[in-house]
Amino acid sequence: MKSVIAGIGAFLPETVLTNADLAARGVDTSDEWIQARTGIKQRHVVADGQYTSDLATEAAKAALIDAGLTADDIDLIIVATTTPDYTFPSTATIVQENLGMRHGAAFDLQAVCSGFIYGLSVVDAMIKSGQAKHVILIGAESMTRILNWEDRTTCVLFGDGAGAIVLSAQMDELADNESLKSAGIKQTFIRSDGRYRDLLMTNGGPSRTQEAGKLTMIGNQVFRRAVTDIASAMRACAEKSNVEISDIDWFVPHQANQRILDGVAKKLAIDPASVISTVAYHANTSAASVPLALQAAIADGRIKRGQSVMLEAFGGGFTWGAALLTY
Repeated sequence: MKSVIAGIGAFLPETVLTNADLAARGVDTSDEWIQARTGIKQRHVVADGQYTSDLATEAAKAALIDAGLTADDIDLIIVATTTPDYTFPSTATIVQENLGMRHGAAFDLQAVCSGFIYGLSVVDAMIKSGQAKHVILIGAESMTRILNWEDRTTCVLFGDGAGAIVLSAQMDELADNESLKSAGIKQTFIRSDGRYRDLLMTNGGPSRTQEAGKLTMIGNQVFRRAVTDIASAMRACAEKSNVEISDIDWFVPHQANQRILDGVAKKLAIDPASVISTVAYHANTSAASVPLALQAAIADGRIKRGQSVMLEAFGGGFTWGAALLTY
């Protein structure tokens, strides 16, 4: 039994905030400054009255349509998010209600920007153990709701959005076609190190301050650790799969900063043309960034059935990880 991507979907809020818009709002920055340091040109921003659960629901609906399934077929919903609607209940249960799903289970997963990779590891284990047949895994964030708009080093980096996949249990002999016989998650690799939590965090939380707090980051230290740890995770994931990095068709990284994407590619001698980058248009959407980038590359025809894909991410905690799959 293995876990296969049966469908994928994405949703971005309608409002687009460009770098020039940020400068016009009074942020001490410019389009040139932001692009030179991050590669970001714009980001999508949730509207008043629009929540993480709304983004997640729309992405899930799109993934279900792509998979040719309905909510009645789904056993489990997992939402990877660091910006839930509420402290509780979970955003996943709200999505469950929005989809009209009256069975199964739903819960949130919190690993910040690495949440989608962590979620893949959890879903893969549950499918292989027979606990679920069809699962919706969603990365969804309203990151702009926890930004300090007076801190130009952080507020320019983030955006909002959601990406979702339907993962289905499959046995090779029952695959509908040859390309699906090779499809599936081959390996996942996740790690964390709490010693560095103060370098990327929010300055609040229900237990400590009784409020969510705002995002804070020591960027140069995060950058150095991100490049090193992401590259290490990718090597480990490939080695566990007995695959050479050079033999992988596509790389879909967490879209944090173009300099990090370039740094990892250089460290592993990866052809930049094989690295999917959407950071210029989406900015850093935390747990949503990997599925958003994956959906974009599948939708435009770059990633095709039967090709190998490595996903990777790095986030607060620190958390990081990689996943190798055949689409």
